[in-house]
Amino acid sequence: MNKNDLITYLKSIVKPYIQDEEAFENLSEETDFINDLKINSANLVDVILDVEDEFDIDIDNEAMEKMLSVKASVEIITTKLAEK
Repeated sequence: MNKNDLITYLKSIVKPYIQDEEAFENLSEETDFINDLKINSANLVDVILDVEDEFDIDIDNEAMEKMLSVKASVEIITTKLAEK
């Protein structure tokens, strides 16, 4: 799976939790979940759980703390998929 596919999957996962539609429409690798999309920390946990389900991976607490942007999330998902 390439990076653009991952970003597309990620976009569909975060959509129910966003608070800023315009930032969502302009989502890129540099998009920050909290500052740009206005996703609160409780919903960010939901996003991570949804990512785990979607990709059938386990994300540990250390990785969770780093998943604050699209770029970081793509890197973590790619690493976890490679470990499978």
